[in-house]
Amino acid sequence: MKVETLTKKEKWNVTKGGNICTPAGFTAGGLHCGIKRKRKDLGWIYSSVPANAAAVYTTNQFQAAPLKVTQESIANDGTIQAILVNSGNANSCTGKTGLENAYSMRKAFADKTDLAEHKVAVISTGVIGEQLPIEKIEQGVESISAIASIVDSTAFEEAILTTDTFTKNICFHMQIDGKTITMAGAAKGSGMVHPNMATMLGFVTTDANINQNALQQALKEVTMDTFNMITVDGDTSTNDMVLVLANGMAGNEEWQQNDLGYQKFKEGLQLVCQSLSQQIARDGEGATKLIEVHVKGAVTVLDAQVIAKTIVGSSLVKTAVYGEDPNWGRIVNAIGYSGIRVDTNEIQLKLGPIQVVHKGMPAPFSEEEAKHYLKNEKIEILVDLFAGDQKATAWGCDLSYDYVRINASYRT
Repeated sequence: MKVETLTKKEKWNVTKGGNICTPAGFTAGGLHCGIKRKRKDLGWIYSSVPANAAAVYTTNQFQAAPLKVTQESIANDGTIQAILVNSGNANSCTGKTGLENAYSMRKAFADKTDLAEHKVAVISTGVIGEQLPIEKIEQGVESISAIASIVDSTAFEEAILTTDTFTKNICFHMQIDGKTITMAGAAKGSGMVHPNMATMLGFVTTDANINQNALQQALKEVTMDTFNMITVDGDTSTNDMVLVLANGMAGNEEWQQNDLGYQKFKEGLQLVCQSLSQQIARDGEGATKLIEVHVKGAVTVLDAQVIAKTIVGSSLVKTAVYGEDPNWGRIVNAIGYSGIRVDTNEIQLKLGPIQVVHKGMPAPFSEEEAKHYLKNEKIEILVDLFAGDQKATAWGCDLSYDYVRINASYRT
């Protein structure tokens, strides 16, 4: 097949029941190794062949040891064949011993899968500042049997959770010239979620054949519009990352960055990452509602992004949504302190279908109708700046009493 034959007709469709094991050549699983008291805390993904790898990482200056080891693995030749993840312990701010433990974790899984160590990525999430119980992880790895044939995506999704209340996954597929390209994702994230890269882990598997440099570029571009557009509480963690593996087993010709196939691939990656981002935002610690902020009419995309993230990150906006209070003044206030210059005499603001501000002034609306709208599980805030033609969307959640309760007792 020549990639030039691709047209706009090829579309990504949701794969019902699909998961990270659905793309050809991928297996996954999870188990309890003893880091947590009862719940699963060790998960893995395995590709039957080396996969081109791309990753983006937290911007927190205190990057945890596993991130450094994984970056080293990918830098070797751009491919990864296995991922090992533990939850319950972040292995962050743990010094030389923590780095040694991250290497030991990588070696244990490399030995188990009969791979070179640089073919393994390792990730940890959980409590910061405590040494990783490496013996428990090594024993857990040793207890795994038939890694290449275990297809238990649910166990993997459960093993990576911390304060999450539900697992997060999505899968899409597309037919191209008789070949099926599949892309799937799994993620964790509930608290300490804020751009850029937050307390969240994202894993994407695909059987697409795509050049490694093109894969990295696609992930970088998509992340800006998805994972970097969510916030729960304004905190950015030390550990977190998104990792994509593309093993090429679908059999399409390798896509380069200038190919039409690259654009189709990026569309699929956008769909996967956007779905995972929305699921993370909805699962914010103590959250009862998903907040989706649309900003249009901006001079630049960055302007729209900053304003959208400022609104969805405002504690006052979050609490108003939780309390089902149509206090639009809090939204206008957030726009005003976003740092983006706007014409306050032009702004239009809606809560869902209800216009509450027109040309910067209060618009007549039914308080009762607005309160009724805010009872929905998904709340949309729409802002039109009437200054340009650029737009952006951000996702977050409300702020409830349970957020304080969960975080006040996180280590206990």
